[in-house]
Amino acid sequence: QVSLVESGGGLVQAGGSLRLSCAASGRSFSSAAMGWFRQAPGKERELVVGINRSGGRTYYADSVKGRFTISRDNAKNTVYLQMNSLKPEDTAVYYCALDRAAYSSAIPTTPHEYDYWGQGTQVTVSS
Repeated sequence: QVSLVESGGGLVQAGGSLRLSCAASGRSFSSAAMGWFRQAPGKERELVVGINRSGGRTYYADSVKGRFTISRDNAKNTVYLQMNSLKPEDTAVYYCALDRAAYSSAIPTTPHEYDYWGQGTQVTVSS
């Protein structure tokens, strides 16, 4: 059993920064790929950033490259998303997700590949 709890969302002006955290409980974190998804009203849930089991490989959606950074601390069972230079189009609910079955170098890119999800944290970027 795994539970994920996100924190760090909030309201920020365009150009500002936020740091999201996802704390995992359970025994699968260090052997799992992790991803941050976001979903805006009326839109599909999309992968924003991802990181493999060891943290040695990362994925970034084109829309956030150069602005967002994902990292993980397996000793703390925590994954982070540093978001800089935020834009209004970044406004969404951000979800932390865990793929327990991921291969060592894999970063799944679709929601159905992930086994566990956090409750989401709202990020709102004002103009």
